[in-house]
Amino acid sequence: GPYHSSSVESVLTNIKGIKIAYPSNSADMKGLLKAAYHDPNPVIMLEHKGLYWSKIKGTESARCIEPSRDYILPLGKGRIVVEADKQRIQNGDTVTIITYGMGVYWAKSAAEKFPGQIEIIDLRTLYPLDEELIFQSVRTHSRCLIITEEPRENSFALALSGKIQEKCFNYLDAPVRVIGSENVPAIPMNSILEQHYLPNAEKVTQEINTLMVF
Repeated sequence: GPYHSSSVESVLTNIKGIKIAYPSNSADMKGLLKAAYHDPNPVIMLEHKGLYWSKIKGTESARCIEPSRDYILPLGKGRIVVEADKQRIQNGDTVTIITYGMGVYWAKSAAEKFPGQIEIIDLRTLYPLDEELIFQSVRTHSRCLIITEEPRENSFALALSGKIQEKCFNYLDAPVRVIGSENVPAIPMNSILEQHYLPNAEKVTQEINTLMVF
C-alpha cells in the first residue's frame, strides 16, 4: 500500500491480560524476549523496523554486542539511559524525558544540546509500567516530556501524562508535555512528508525549550 505501518501501542495497552515489551536496542530485545518466554502470561513484543541494523542516523547504539547466553531482563523495569548532573538538578533546570523504542534516539540527539540537563528513561515495557522509576524521576526533575511515535491524541503517552500529573502534581513546575506524530490516519511514504509527520530531535528540542521557561 501507499503507507508505512503505524504504531499500535494504544490499541494493545487496552487489552487486558497481556504484557507489552518495546525494546530500543538488540540487547534489550534478547533479554525481554527471554523474559517473555518464561512468563506465564501472553507477551507482545513490539519493535521499530528503523532500528534493524541501526540503519537510521543517530541509532548506532541500538546495534549491541550480544549479551551472555543467560541474559534476561525483567518485564516491567525501565532503565535510565542518560542521567542529569547533580548540580543542574539542584539548580532546578533539568527535564526528565520518558520514552521507548525510536524515541530514545530522538531524545538522546536532543539532549546533546542541553548538557547535564536531561534525564532519559527508556520504559522497555509498556505494560506493566515501571511506575516507581517514572514517578521518582519526575519528582526529582519537576519537568517531564513524554515522546511517542503514535499520534498524540488519545494515545498511551497522553494517558501516561495524566497519571503522572495525578501522582506527582505537587512536584511539577510545568505541565507534562507529550510529543507524538501528527494526527492523521497513516504515515506517508514520501520521505519529506514522513519527516513532517513523525517526531524528531528538532521537535524534541523545541519541547524541552518550552519546558525550561516555566
